[in-house]
Amino acid sequence: MIDIERIRDVIPHRYPFLLVDRIIEVSEDGTSCVGIKNISANEKILQGHLPGQAVFPGALLVEHMAQVGCYLLMLRPEAKGKLAYFAAIDGVRFRRPAVPGDQVVTKVELVFSRRGIWKIRCESRVEDELVCEGDLTCALVDY
Repeated sequence: MIDIERIRDVIPHRYPFLLVDRIIEVSEDGTSCVGIKNISANEKILQGHLPGQAVFPGALLVEHMAQVGCYLLMLRPEAKGKLAYFAAIDGVRFRRPAVPGDQVVTKVELVFSRRGIWKIRCESRVEDELVCEGDLTCALVDY
């Protein structure tokens, strides 16, 4: 298990926009990983998003998936000294809302990487029920 401090050592995101609480698995070959987001009723974003109907925003679910993917990609040697930026979001589907009390478990898999472009396939679940899925493409840039 990789805790929040080690996650911060790898990806640049910080509170309030760090949306990964833990990485629970990284494959030995470095092509997949699993991360967790615990959704709390105390999150500021829920105070103004659909008042009276606490639903974690879909755009932030996609960002959570991207951050889990970013963790995986930033472990790769070719990412040293680089940042990963969104280049495309494809086929994202929301299957059910994520709400306070949910633990979103997201698996990302590297589909391909070529000349600084990476495509990852993402799937988020709550208690084995599909919440969100899609493909994200990232571009490596110098910072």
